[in-house]
Amino acid sequence: MSKRALIVYGGWDGHHPREISEQFEAMLTGEGFEVVMESTLDAFRTHDLSSFDLIIPMWTMGQISGEQLSPLLAAVQSGVGLAGVHGGMCDAFRDATEYQFMTGGQWVAHPGNEVTYTVNITQPEQPICAGVNDFSVTSEQYYMHVDPAIEVLATTVFETVGGAVMPVTWTKTWGQGRVFYCSVGHKPADIDLPDVARMVRQGFLWAAR
Repeated sequence: MSKRALIVYGGWDGHHPREISEQFEAMLTGEGFEVVMESTLDAFRTHDLSSFDLIIPMWTMGQISGEQLSPLLAAVQSGVGLAGVHGGMCDAFRDATEYQFMTGGQWVAHPGNEVTYTVNITQPEQPICAGVNDFSVTSEQYYMHVDPAIEVLATTVFETVGGAVMPVTWTKTWGQGRVFYCSVGHKPADIDLPDVARMVRQGFLWAAR
């Protein structure tokens, strides 16, 4: 039986939620997933989330109600995977601190806005990073507040912020659920970069139960 994924997209249009969600849909369909696409946060309360192996939020900013968030928290706690990129997962629902606790981090700034920066793979032996090389990208470089419990797989250096080394890609657990995040993904072209596409695809597969 094929695995199932739920992609919920919306929020701020500047992150191309539908277009990037369609990229994810194609990525997962190619891996044999049945993919359900929804454009309302009510999907978290109207679907039986336990029937999915993976949930991908692609919803920048916005607000989520307790009735929408509670089923999501419980589903991941019970073992459903959670995965996402950029602001679609970790600049969502800025006042929902329990959501941030689950995801492992929250965007706070992108100094210089669009810049060219390097992503350094720090755990090349981890399955998510298999075949992924250090790469450069011209996009938003995300400065984040992060959970010390995350496992960092890739980093970037903020030369303009004292040489701060910032996590780019990480994993964590939330109860029985696996959580994967990558801060690259401001625009569809970012996801098309070969190393990004490979890492994101492998992250999705890792997170799916």
